Amino acid sequence: MSDDNLPTALWIEGHLRQLATQAVPYYIVNRGNHASGTLMLKLCSPGQGCKLLQQQRDLDGNMAWTNALPQDVVEEAKADDYIRRTILRDPDVWIIEIEDKNYANTFEGKII
Repeated sequence: MSDDNLPTALWIEGHLRQLATQAVPYYIVNRGNHASGTLMLKLCSPGQGCKLLQQQRDLDGNMAWTNALPQDVVEEAKADDYIRRTILRDPDVWIIEIEDKNYANTFEGKII
């Protein structure tokens, strides 16, 4: 989260509204903990595969993202299998699927 006092659900909702105003399709795969859940993004490019980005903090405490899988782009079935296992381990994780041909991540934070 960019603001530690803002519940995760509100922070995510703000970003989803931005996606909606830009007509970017998204789907909430898993609703995590309202107040403090982490976020995983499944960025899909139709016919090209998916990227899975996991929310984390960098060494300075700033919002950052890391690839959840060793490969940058994977088949959708492989991404879905990883997501299922992640939800079993951590049911409080938020999973948002975003369809964008350029795999754009509109959430703040750099990829590390």
